Amino acid sequence: MGLFVAEQTPIIRSFKNAPVIETVLSIQFAPISKLTIPYLGLYWDRVRAEFKRFELKPPIQHIVEDFGPGPRPAIPPIAFNLVTEPEIRCWFIEEKGNCFIQLQQDRFLYNWQRVQQNDVYPRYEKTRATFLKEWQGFCSFLESENLGSPEVDQCEVTYVNHIPYDAGWNTYGELNKVVSYWSGRSSGNFLPDPNKVNMSIRYLMPDDKGRLYITLQPVITRDAIEVLQLNLTARGAPTSSKTEDIFRWLDFGRQWVVEGFTDFTSKEMHKNWGREL
Repeated sequence: MGLFVAEQTPIIRSFKNAPVIETVLSIQFAPISKLTIPYLGLYWDRVRAEFKRFELKPPIQHIVEDFGPGPRPAIPPIAFNLVTEPEIRCWFIEEKGNCFIQLQQDRFLYNWQRVQQNDVYPRYEKTRATFLKEWQGFCSFLESENLGSPEVDQCEVTYVNHIPYDAGWNTYGELNKVVSYWSGRSSGNFLPDPNKVNMSIRYLMPDDKGRLYITLQPVITRDAIEVLQLNLTARGAPTSSKTEDIFRWLDFGRQWVVEGFTDFTSKEMHKNWGREL
């Protein structure tokens, strides 16, 4: 397998102190039925020097963006299969817990997460380079075990942000200080300021390349502190299963996440986060 050299990504807006606490890069492919528990163990042997711990999780649902005409069914049809082995998702976790690989029969993901308050968010270029290396290693593993090549049908880029209170805003009546087009005002005088806000918005990318999903909701952190969580997920299909096309789409998806984050949030918060461009 030839080494793919990363293309230079476009210059987009950035922040010195972005509120991001987790990033996820994901590649989804047609299920590889032979990628069963024994092979997951063999793969762990390959990466165990760096990813020393593992955890077992339920699998993530297979999701594909649909741009065809007509409404989609609200509930997918139920399929009945003879299950001989439980479907699982494995986490292979580095020692400090900041980075981990997720692997199941139809997905390969790479996460960075903030574990300690002083953990520094790595730039996308560094995360991308690591993900590229691990993806190529996974494809090499599949080839060496005669498990086939992944037929990629979807890619995802997700950024999770935590925006604390008393950091440029205090109440949901001041949400306009966080969200660029939020007024927080009713048309009359009856309703008070909102007590909580939960938002879910999606945007269509050009040429049906995918969609950007933005959610905003209050959550409780591991430290039992309530913050405003802002999630952005770009999801779409690369033009082929070639590594260069996969990572070209991931770069595009990351651009939509970062530019979408910048447009969605206020200029006042940008000052707090040290906007650079």
